[in-house]
Amino acid sequence: MLSIQIRNSTLENAPWDLLLLADPSKKNILSYLEKGEIYVAEDSSKTVGVIVLLSVSKDEIELMNIAVANEYQSKGVGKKLVEHAVAISKKKGALRLNVGTGNSSISQIAFYKKNGFRIMGVKKDFFIDNYEEEIIENGIVCRDMILMSMEL
Repeated sequence: MLSIQIRNSTLENAPWDLLLLADPSKKNILSYLEKGEIYVAEDSSKTVGVIVLLSVSKDEIELMNIAVANEYQSKGVGKKLVEHAVAISKKKGALRLNVGTGNSSISQIAFYKKNGFRIMGVKKDFFIDNYEEEIIENGIVCRDMILMSMEL
């Protein structure tokens, strides 16, 4: 049985292996790590998940990165990280928690919908314009960012 604890982390201790699972661009990750808040999920002091939150306004917080180690996926770790993000966001007085994911990220879209997010829009060609390497998931070219939001 998992005993997941979530705690703050620092830029120096950020779990790059996990962060890169969710976002293949080290440059992009660094841009939001420097301004965001990093939280890690641990199971018996082993880091098994990460989430990065960024305040974009007094009313909105964006979930910039969420990743769970492969062997811990589908065990509730991601759900606990989202619940933590919701609690932090409410504590800060935010009204919305936002997240963006790729049009090719089928399981991630389902995960967010199961956890209370709704599709709010699309940023066309976001991944084409902002990533040097082409991203292909599930046999689909990742072109557009699906924008999702949760009212708090």
